Amino acid sequence: MATTINGVFREEIRDAILRSKVLVVGAGGIGCEILKNLVMSGFADIEIIDLDTIDVSNLNRQFLFQKKHVGKSKASIACETALTFNPDVKVIHYHDSITSSEFGLTFFKRFTVVLNALDNRAARNHVNRMCLAADVPLIESGTAGYEGQVELIKKGLSQCYECTPKAAQKTYPGCTIRNTPSEPIHCIVWAKHLFNQLFGEEDPDQDVSPDTADPEAADIAGEEALQAESNNKGNIDRISTRAWAQSCEYDAEKLFTKLFHDDIKYLLSMDNLWKKRRSPTPLKWRELPDGVAGCSKEINQPGLKDQQRWSISKCGSIFAESMKTLSQTLKSSQEKSPGNHLVWDKDDQHAMDFVAACANIRAHIFGIPQKSRFDIKSMAGNIIPAIATTNAIIAGMVVLHAFRVLENNLRACKSVYLRLKMNHRNQLLVPEKAVNPPNPQCYVCAPTPQATLAVDTSSMTIKELEELVLKNRLNMIAPDVMIDGTGAVVISSEEGETEGNNDKKLEELGIRNGTILKVDDFQQNYSLTVFIVYREKPGPKDDSPQFLILADKNALQPKKNEEEKTEKSSSSNGQNVMETSEIAKKRKYETEAKVAAKKRKVEVDNGDDSDDICIISNDDVIHDNSTELNKLTLRKRKLSDDGDCLIVCDDDND
Repeated sequence: MATTINGVFREEIRDAILRSKVLVVGAGGIGCEILKNLVMSGFADIEIIDLDTIDVSNLNRQFLFQKKHVGKSKASIACETALTFNPDVKVIHYHDSITSSEFGLTFFKRFTVVLNALDNRAARNHVNRMCLAADVPLIESGTAGYEGQVELIKKGLSQCYECTPKAAQKTYPGCTIRNTPSEPIHCIVWAKHLFNQLFGEEDPDQDVSPDTADPEAADIAGEEALQAESNNKGNIDRISTRAWAQSCEYDAEKLFTKLFHDDIKYLLSMDNLWKKRRSPTPLKWRELPDGVAGCSKEINQPGLKDQQRWSISKCGSIFAESMKTLSQTLKSSQEKSPGNHLVWDKDDQHAMDFVAACANIRAHIFGIPQKSRFDIKSMAGNIIPAIATTNAIIAGMVVLHAFRVLENNLRACKSVYLRLKMNHRNQLLVPEKAVNPPNPQCYVCAPTPQATLAVDTSSMTIKELEELVLKNRLNMIAPDVMIDGTGAVVISSEEGETEGNNDKKLEELGIRNGTILKVDDFQQNYSLTVFIVYREKPGPKDDSPQFLILADKNALQPKKNEEEKTEKSSSSNGQNVMETSEIAKKRKYETEAKVAAKKRKVEVDNGDDSDDICIISNDDVIHDNSTELNKLTLRKRKLSDDGDCLIVCDDDND
C-alpha cells in the first residue's frame, strides 16, 4: 500500500493516515471508488454504511460488484472486495440507514473524518447536521453525468450543506398528470401511477382517472358525460381502478378502451381545458396506427433495440402482453397472501414494458413527442446517466481532501468542480480560490439557528406542521415542538404523547401570528427557533406554495423599487427546474472574506497544492439566501470571459 512505500507520503501524513479512523457514507458509484482509494492509500481503520442492495444496473460503474452479487448488501460486498486489495486493513460495514438512531452523536465523534458519497438529500442533510454537532470534518461529494464536485464542511470554517438553498424535488400537479399532460415526463408519471393502481400498492394520490376537481375545468362536464359512457367498456365509475380491472379479469381490450378512449372522451367534454390547448385524440383498440413518428409505417430502425421508438400498434401489443404477464404474477402472489402486491422496478422487463407502452400511447393521444424505451427507463427511474470516470475523478479528489484534513490544512480544502468542457486553459478541475465561509443566515449552522414560517395558521394542522414543514422541508427526524412562553408541548417525538393534536389547526393550540416555537431534534442534536407569521392560504388557482420558510422574516416585508425576479434553468436530465419566486430577493452578506458583488476572475493559484489548476476567484460572491422557497438546486456561476460555469450537483449513482 502507498503508506508502505518510501517517498510517497511525508512521515507526518503517513502516520496520520495510519492513526485515522474514517467513515464512508454510501457504497454506490462514488463510495466504491472512495473505498478502493482508501485501502490502496493505506488507511487502516475504515467503516462504511449503505442501506441499498446491488442492482444489475450498478454493475457497469460500481466495479467492486459482480453479477453474482446482485441482491446482496452493497456495504458488505464492497467491504469484502476491498479486503482483496489490502487484507491488512480493518473495514467494518453496516447494512443500515445512516439516519437510524443507532448512529447518533457518539458514533460520529469516533471518526477523524467523514466522507459522504450519498445519492439522496435527506441523508445528506442528516450527516451534515451530525458532523456539525460532533465537530467532525465532512467531505461532501457528488456527480451528475460528466460533472461533479467535492467540498469540505467544517463547523465555523466553511459553508455547511444547507447554507445554500436546494430545490425541492420536481413534482407535478395531479390535475396536470390526470387531465392536461404537456411533456413526456407527465405521461411517464401517469403510467407509473397506473401500474400501482393496477398491480402495486394503491395510493389515492396516484389516481389516473380524469380529475373532475380540476379548478380549470370548472362549470363543465358533469353527470351527463359520466352517464354517457358504457359500463361494458369500462366507464369512469365510482370504484377503484384495481377493482374494475379485476372485475373484467384484466382484459387488455377493455382496459385499453377505458384508459385511452372513454377517459379521453370524458376529458374532451371538459371544454374549458381545451380552449387554449391542443385537444387529445381518443384511440380505438382495433384502429391503432402502425407508423412510427416521422415514418409512414413501422420499419426496422437502426440502433439498439431499447433505443428504437415503437409504433402505437406495437405499444398496444406490448400493453396487452405485459398486462397478461403482470396480472398473472399478481394473482400468483396474492394466492400466497391476499395482501401482496407488485412493486415497480425499472429493471423488471414486463413492468418497464408496461410503463413504456402506456406512456407512449398517452403521449400520442395528447400530441406529445414519444420516447424510446431507453429514454423512458431513464426518466421513470429518475436516472442521471452515471459516468464511471467521473466517479473515479471525484473519489480521487475526496481522498486528496482527506489527506489535507489529516495534515490539519483545512483552508487548502477548497471546493473543487469537475466541468463538462475544458476552459481556455484546457482544464477540467476548477477549485474555488478559498474555502467558502458559513452563511450567517443559515438555519442549521448559524450560532443561534432561526427560521420564519409563513403559513395560514387557521388551515394548517399540527400533523402537517410535523410532516410537511419539520420533517420534509426542514429535514428533521424526530422533532419536539414547544410554544415559547407557555411551555405547551404540541409535538412530541415520544409515541402516543401528542397524537391527539394531529388533526387540530395551529390556531386551536394557540399558534398564531407572532408565536415563537422552540423545536428540538435530539436525534440530530439540533435546535431551532421558529417564528410564526400569518400568511393567507393560496387559492385553488394559485400555484404558490402552502407555506414559506425564510431565514430572515424581514424578507416578507414588501420593498419599493425592486423588480420581481425569476430565474429558470434545467438540470442535466432536463427534469429539474430551478427558480426564485417573486418574493425571493437576493441579499448580500459580508464575511471575513469581504464578500461583494463583482465579476468573477480567472487566475492561477501559486499554492503548492494546486499550482497547475485554473482557479475561479471567489472573493466576490453574491450568496442567495432565499431559503424561503427552497427552489434552488444548482448554483450556476457565469465567468467573465469564456462562459464557463460551476455546478453544484448530487450523486445520483445509486
